[in-house]
Amino acid sequence: MTHSGDARHTSPINPQPAPLWLQKDSEVRTRTSQGGLETISCHRSTDLRVRPAARMIKKMSQCENEFNIPAKNCHRLVIMGSTKVGKTAIVSRFLNDRVEDQYTPTIEDFHRKLYGIRGEVYQLDILDTSGNHPFPAMKRLSILTGDVFILVFSLDSRDSFQEVQRLKRQIHESKSCLRNKTKENVDVPLVICGNKCDRDFYREVQEDEIEQLVGGEEHCAYFEVSAKKNTNVDQMFQTLFTMAKLPNEMGPGRHCKVSLQYCEVLRRKSLKSKKCKDGNAYGVVAPFAQRPSVHSDLMYIKEKAVGGSRAKDKGCTIC
Repeated sequence: MTHSGDARHTSPINPQPAPLWLQKDSEVRTRTSQGGLETISCHRSTDLRVRPAARMIKKMSQCENEFNIPAKNCHRLVIMGSTKVGKTAIVSRFLNDRVEDQYTPTIEDFHRKLYGIRGEVYQLDILDTSGNHPFPAMKRLSILTGDVFILVFSLDSRDSFQEVQRLKRQIHESKSCLRNKTKENVDVPLVICGNKCDRDFYREVQEDEIEQLVGGEEHCAYFEVSAKKNTNVDQMFQTLFTMAKLPNEMGPGRHCKVSLQYCEVLRRKSLKSKKCKDGNAYGVVAPFAQRPSVHSDLMYIKEKAVGGSRAKDKGCTIC
């Protein structure tokens, strides 16, 4: 017969089987009896429930970096305007076909959408800027690195329209300065957007003022839209992409929206294996996109200013 004082017995406090997500390196509690004394030992590790998300982020990052997208297929869209005019709602309508009812001020949001079109991969980065512009240098950096622009004002706010007038002038001034250094004749595709046309309100911005701002420019267009009701949003993006000479399939409704699981399909460019009424055009929103670093943006501008057209031949850098 063995006495309790001569033997060591270990038993779990909770004898119930651990859930599937709880494996051996998660928290384990045991009671150890020796010589009439009881001690409780515990060791803890990371909750494994977070690991699938981490693996997904890693997989997506690897997938994006393996695309090796040529520079000519990489484009950045910058959306600018005053606060509370609906910039984020327009972006959300474009990417996800929905808008949030609750307003949350935007500091700066970055989105990335990847397309597979006729065997080629395209990258569209979208920079949703703050309406307050707390850092003028960052605002100028956003303008210099942008390829296409959407300037948003609210039809019931004259102040927001005046801000669009200032932004349009700043974009042309900044791009003209860069153009003088690169010696390239670069036009800036730009859409001016009067949002909230669904509301019943006193119109503070008249049509003749808008016509004067657009001024019949070849690479400038105007749309009155409602992000909430999805009025003219698709047409606005399609016109912008046409002015920028981007593939028509990048426009809303011109491609199949696929999930993250098809990222590998895009990478291998084996798009012909999928049937789609719009042909071989697919788009996926990168859920974990990160804005390129300020250093990367500065180097991009420097290379454009120094190297001019030579920058077009290099690959697209994803940071």
